[in-house]
Amino acid sequence: MVPARSTGSSGALDIARRLTEICGPRFARFAGPADEVAGRPARWVAVPGSADAAARVLQLAARHDLAVVPRGAGTKIDWGAPPERLDIMLDTGRLAGIGHRPPDQRTAEVGAGTPLRAVQATLERTGQRLAVDAPSPGATVGGVLAADEAGPLRHRHGTACDQLVSLRYLAADGQLTEVDGGAAGLTQARLLCGSEGALGVLVSATLRVQAMPASRVWVTRPVWTPLEVHDLIRAVLAARLEPAAIELDLPAGGKDRPQWDPRTAAMARHPSMTGRSPASPGGAGSLVVLLEGGPSDVAERSERLVSLLGARTTVARSAPAWWRSYPFAPGDTALRLEVPITDLHAAVYALRDAAGSPIPVRGSAGLGVVHAALPGVLPPDRVAAILAAVRSVLLARQGRCVVLSAPPAVRRAVDLWGELVGLARLRAVKQHLDPAHRLAPGRLPGGL
Repeated sequence: MVPARSTGSSGALDIARRLTEICGPRFARFAGPADEVAGRPARWVAVPGSADAAARVLQLAARHDLAVVPRGAGTKIDWGAPPERLDIMLDTGRLAGIGHRPPDQRTAEVGAGTPLRAVQATLERTGQRLAVDAPSPGATVGGVLAADEAGPLRHRHGTACDQLVSLRYLAADGQLTEVDGGAAGLTQARLLCGSEGALGVLVSATLRVQAMPASRVWVTRPVWTPLEVHDLIRAVLAARLEPAAIELDLPAGGKDRPQWDPRTAAMARHPSMTGRSPASPGGAGSLVVLLEGGPSDVAERSERLVSLLGARTTVARSAPAWWRSYPFAPGDTALRLEVPITDLHAAVYALRDAAGSPIPVRGSAGLGVVHAALPGVLPPDRVAAILAAVRSVLLARQGRCVVLSAPPAVRRAVDLWGELVGLARLRAVKQHLDPAHRLAPGRLPGGL
């Protein structure tokens, strides 16, 4: 059969008609200006209402050699490389819902198109939660899994992919596969985590749930330099306080530590200042430790932590405004740095040196996973030079720097991934699950 994308308007109308037959008249259409992936426009949008309908969309695509990219809420649709081609945008918004399970099972089956916040709101009514706090507002569970996105709670609980019990997904040919139980099944399921829809279309996931903690406090210490952060994190981890999260926010406007006069320093050390923040010049960053558990246990651990971090430490019952958010804005070049925590300060210094000024950095400093933002106005060759300098430092420290998103000119000019580890295995998995390269072709590292 001649591929539909090489036919004229009659072929395009026929595909639209068939998609309408599968999904319903209100849930299939020609793509509009907003229906694109990292700048690559789609031709049609299909919103199937069931796993069977989604399978039929994939089978139609296979018959006509059409490329398909799944989309959840679209919160990270500009992350990663653009697909080499994009014919059908498969919107998972109707593959939603939360299965009813007894609370004592400690699991929840969730449709891939279900917004994460809806899942949390439902579980909260029974005193439970997913230990998943992805920063993207409105993200769906499928989108969080497909991007392997995680927030502050990854420090103690890992990513959403680490909490999988089972997974249902559609292969490129439309075959529904369910994997669960045992290490082998979960290893197969986790292959789809971070795959950006290029290995399968997620239908639903069963995730572990836990009881809501009775008490939560955020312990904040102002910081001025990456080396100071390094020393503080080592101290916190050595104290065995079982933090739920250790997050860092270093704004671009950060200044060197202020030199306080002796009287001000003495006042800051006075017992009456414990848990309070003395006045200090602006520009400081923040190291924040989240403690969760029973009220008395959290109170005891927070007292120990305040004593460890010093008089400028504060304790609050609510998160800081920047908590669970990225430091970059639309149009920035968004970076993710991953490095052993012992070398996080070296990575941040390398980024500052390469950029010529402080760059906003935020993320899970207790794990060595942080995000940074380069201004979108930087020319592509300048961004490429910064990336090369930072990656050369990280290479010797078993770290990496990945470009999550960037302006089109930068995306075309730079290496998004850096050194690729395990590319041969990824290529083999892609060949096994999607031999015709119809699912999000080119979205994975190495152009897979």
